[in-house]
Amino acid sequence: MPIEKKWIIRKHDAEAVGRLAAELGVEPIVAALLISRGHSDAELAQRFLSPSPEHLHEPTLLKGIDEAVARIEQAIAAREKILIWGDYDVDGTTGTVLLRKALALIGAETGFHVPNRFTEGYGINIPALETALKDGFSLVISVDCGIRSFEPLEWAREHGLDVIVTDHHLSDEVRGNPPAVAIVNPNQPGCPYPDKHLAGVGVAFKLAHALLRGRGLEHEVPQFLKIAAIGTVADIMDLTGANRAIVALGLLDLQRTDNYGLKALMEVSDCRSDMTSYDIGFRIGPRINAAGRMDVARHVVELFEEEDWGKARQIAALLDSRNRERRQMQERITELALDEAARNPGDLTVVAGEGWHQGVIGLAASRIAEKLYRPAVVISLKDGVGHGSARSIKGFHLLEALQTCEDLFIQYGGHAAAAGLKIAEENIAAARKRLGDHASQIFRDDPPVPELEIDAVVSPETLGLGLVESLKPFEPFGAGNPKPVFLTKGLTLRWEPSVMKEKHLKLKAVSDGGKLFEAVWWDGVERSKGQTLEAGSRIQIAYVPEANTWQGNTRLQLVVEDLRADN
Repeated sequence: MPIEKKWIIRKHDAEAVGRLAAELGVEPIVAALLISRGHSDAELAQRFLSPSPEHLHEPTLLKGIDEAVARIEQAIAAREKILIWGDYDVDGTTGTVLLRKALALIGAETGFHVPNRFTEGYGINIPALETALKDGFSLVISVDCGIRSFEPLEWAREHGLDVIVTDHHLSDEVRGNPPAVAIVNPNQPGCPYPDKHLAGVGVAFKLAHALLRGRGLEHEVPQFLKIAAIGTVADIMDLTGANRAIVALGLLDLQRTDNYGLKALMEVSDCRSDMTSYDIGFRIGPRINAAGRMDVARHVVELFEEEDWGKARQIAALLDSRNRERRQMQERITELALDEAARNPGDLTVVAGEGWHQGVIGLAASRIAEKLYRPAVVISLKDGVGHGSARSIKGFHLLEALQTCEDLFIQYGGHAAAAGLKIAEENIAAARKRLGDHASQIFRDDPPVPELEIDAVVSPETLGLGLVESLKPFEPFGAGNPKPVFLTKGLTLRWEPSVMKEKHLKLKAVSDGGKLFEAVWWDGVERSKGQTLEAGSRIQIAYVPEANTWQGNTRLQLVVEDLRADN
């Protein structure tokens, strides 16, 4: 049975809303949303509504960027070979593509390495550095990794291989930064860069900006916003501050890109109109990530660098195929993990299975945490060793929980919301017990309940396509700037909901005044269990309003977030 969500309806100061609406010349609903998202000042609100290149912070504010530029320029002058080392996810691969192209513009000779998730693991490793040294590379630039690669960077220093780290992950609080020629990371101690939410590709973009400016090529910088936008959205970074500007500007003419790889990827992803953050997050991004999850992520770099249209379409088709495999594998493992979780109930779920695909256990952990609303650890076993991925819920610090039984792990790391671990199979039962006990203590006085934040109550009489239109200035939506959720009460189901593809629901409801509304509830068959949804049922719907165009006709569609009886 689905867990009932706690609805939190935002309260708005009518006087403040009216004042901001008058100052900006916008509708009250727009002013209310701006205030609730922290933009109560008219100047700040206008800045939010109108992202521009001026909102991109100076790259020179990043600590270490001057040293990085100087070392790269030295390498170019001496005709050194530069290796770009990118992480295997969408952030690292798009950042690798971006940096390679920028360096090519200024005459650098580069190669790239994207590690295989299964044979090399995350981060920089010594064997691949040894190969790079043998192949004549004398400078390595990391993208979206490296800030905790202490031993590999110490090896590189001892063997005369210079490394520049560009990353956005947190450094080790005890050990500090690893040895490198330069470290460019907004989250390193002492970095004055004002926006700490840059993605790895965002940091690479800033380095490219500084390099191009130094060569008098600053006019080339805007072209890199497209690839930076893709990596930023797909890595689920907050779309606030500089990230909002990067994504908004990068999306402007993305559909008209001349990059064969991106065009082919949009083709297989069925992106037919102007691109939005939704298209990147749910169509483009998963196909890029699938390469690293299911096969080798270097296909992504090859795709974006391909100059033959036919070959680009072949690689895009391969990524699409890998994504379908990923989805099937994820569904199968999630189902197995949920069955195992049912046999081991508790305040924290730890499940393990022999041969579970390591590329999808993180996705399975997210699904379990969402469905059960409990922290979840999913472990793939092979030869007596488990590789695990963990996901948390609001109010539960995952890394602190893992620290309570760190003696049981071979290695572990992460942060409050997500973590990874390696554990001997014989220690899993003890870890399950100790993590469960820790969770029980945390939740003892405050059992976790999923929450749904509702931005405003909208009456049926005022609900229409005009609301969708008024929300357009808030795009791009994503992490840190979610789509607004509204609540409308006093509706009656016109007919019993129809089922689509065996799991979604389509509803039609009418207001007391006779106004008809269409709604779609994704996964509604599962999420509506325990509710009475018959013709004539009185309901209230929490939803995201959208414009649905079909056969040339555009109608309002309510995308259901939650639904309750209206007694």
